[in-house]
Amino acid sequence: MESFTKFSGLEDAVVLVTGGATGIGSAVVEKFVHQGSRVVFLDINTDASRELISRLAPGAKASPEFVYADLKEVQSLKGMIESICRRVGPVRVLVNNAANDERHKMEDITPEYWRDRLATNLDHYFFCIQAVVPVMEAAGGGAIVNLGSCVTRSAFPGMPAYSTAKGAIEGLTRGLARALGPKNIRINCVLPGFVKTERQVERWLTPDLEHRLMEGQCLKRFVEPEEVARLVVFLSSEDASACTNQFFVIDAGWT
Repeated sequence: MESFTKFSGLEDAVVLVTGGATGIGSAVVEKFVHQGSRVVFLDINTDASRELISRLAPGAKASPEFVYADLKEVQSLKGMIESICRRVGPVRVLVNNAANDERHKMEDITPEYWRDRLATNLDHYFFCIQAVVPVMEAAGGGAIVNLGSCVTRSAFPGMPAYSTAKGAIEGLTRGLARALGPKNIRINCVLPGFVKTERQVERWLTPDLEHRLMEGQCLKRFVEPEEVARLVVFLSSEDASACTNQFFVIDAGWT
């Protein structure tokens, strides 16, 4: 197992990660497993989830657990999370990560597609938070990390519905922080730039995009999923105990 920083308060803590099978989510799951946390991740990709568990389980203090979930079915989230808490213990950390950045043109968007994009990229953030807050409060507090995106701040073209959802996640974070603070629950938002995940490389990374990124970024290299994951883990730990209601950009100086 690679060397890593040990953050306080995460060993044996129950951590819930949405969209944990691939990309940034899988890096987040891995980093929490390295902390000795009891990680449960929700995803729709069964094959990738099983592969991740197979890779991380050997040598782990607690093997991560996969729960199949279509996060657009928000009416089932409360019962699902309550079931996880009964089985594993109270959730102390929630990482809202699941998203889908399919490209789309403004002219092609129908009301149905718009509603689907917001359901895919925004709605479940709120309803997962709503479900975990009573559990966190009863347990004495917790931490929530929402994954936003720098595409909203950079006016990145070709994804207006996605950008709208990601911008709303910033508003959601600010809109809940003061209500959650008296419950000893911290909430922050991490804003990645272009992150070199397998999906991004296969689907979107062209020589032209790479040129524009390297020209625009202060650091002339790609951001790796593990770098985002380390920031998420830090913000979830007691070492970030005074951090809430904030946005943390990790984009190699792009925006």
